[in-house]
Amino acid sequence: MERLVKVWQVGKISYANGLKLQKQLANLHTRDKHLNDTLLCVEHPPVYTIGIRTNLYDEAEEMKGGLITFHGPGQLVIYPILNLKHFKPSIKWYVCRIEKTVINLCTKFGLVAETSPHTGVWIGDNKVCAIGIHGSRFITTHGFALNCNNDLTWFDHIVPCGLKLNRIVTIDEVLPKLLDSFSDVFECTFINYPKERADELWKNIDR
Repeated sequence: MERLVKVWQVGKISYANGLKLQKQLANLHTRDKHLNDTLLCVEHPPVYTIGIRTNLYDEAEEMKGGLITFHGPGQLVIYPILNLKHFKPSIKWYVCRIEKTVINLCTKFGLVAETSPHTGVWIGDNKVCAIGIHGSRFITTHGFALNCNNDLTWFDHIVPCGLKLNRIVTIDEVLPKLLDSFSDVFECTFINYPKERADELWKNIDR
């Protein structure tokens, strides 16, 4: 049977409202295990986010980052809301597939990327993709972020990670290539998220 994933190109949305959309979609998945999976594609206004760990950076953390993440305009953020039972019920497998998707994307821009003992994708000692996922009953939320043409000075205050090229690369250029890579790696076909369903979800969000 063909594996379909709905793509919802949301555009610019606050981080808080992005969380609300993810929660609504995840709840729908919990209630209906046959629901098509969804890929939320968004940009956020400038915001620093902190994970569940709140300890200070030690020397090891400064090498790999991960406590604080920046999101902002010009950065492509992907939130896959997937039921892993439609793919493979394994969080480890899922993270590896995201890494493979980003590595595949990098090759489309002539970049040689690879994994390391730490979560994420790297070019040499430089981390090129921030990955932060959550899974509950094999329903995934959160996802990964790629810097395209955002203002990198925001990263001066944190341990940075993201896609960094020596030319301007827009989200419009990156997104189709990323979707191609995701489709190949996750062996799925994309369809557009239905507008009427999207309008329904927006009703519950104060924008």
